[in-house]
Parts: sequence; C-alpha cells; structure tokens
Amino acid sequence: QVQLVESGGGLAQPGGSLRLSCVASGFAFYDYAMGWFRQTPGKEREFVAAITWDAYDVYYATSVDGRFTIARDNAKNKVYLQMNKLAPSDTALYFCGTGNRPHYYHKDDFGSWGQGTQVTVVS
Repeated sequence: QVQLVESGGGLAQPGGSLRLSCVASGFAFYDYAMGWFRQTPGKEREFVAAITWDAYDVYYATSVDGRFTIARDNAKNKVYLQMNKLAPSDTALYFCGTGNRPHYYHKDDFGSWGQGTQVTVVS
C-alpha cells in the first residue's frame, strides 16, 4: 500500500522560505518519479515540481522555477521541496505525488497522493 506523508508546511512571510518533506512507504520508491503539486479551493491540482527516480532530471512549473528546488534521498524514501522567495500566490495545500509507472515521468501521470501540508504566505 502506497503511503505518502507530507510535512513542513506553515506560515511564511513574502520573501521567506519553507522546506517541505515527504516520506514514502509501501512501494519501490527508488523506481518512481516523485513530484510536488499544490491546490487551492476551487482549482484543480497544479504541478509544481518533479524529480526522476534517479534524480537525473528535475522539472519545475514556470511559476516556481528559480525559487523552488526539488530533491530526493532514495536511502530514506524522502523527497523534499525547498521553497524560497515565497509569495502570497504560493499559498496552497501542497501534495507529494508518486508517478504511476516505474522508470517513467510525465507531469500528468501521477496518481498516488499524500494528505497534503498547508503553506500560507502572508505579511
């Protein structure tokens, strides 16, 4: 059974930083791409960042490119999202997601999710 548990969200000021963590279990973590997505009320889940199973490639949404950094530690079954230069528009519930297929990546092909961690950016 796939289990993903996010943590690290909270309240930040504009320009501040947060680091999100996701601990995975129940599958071969090292074989799957991992991603971060976010969602606000009334909107669909939005792609934020992703990293391949071997960390060879990383991908970012235009809105966060240059500000956020995704990383993973396969020995610990963890994926991280370092968020810098936060803005109010980054306010959302952030989810960790798992790719649907081993050794495969596409930002629209993630299907397992954690419960999310809330990020709120306000003065």
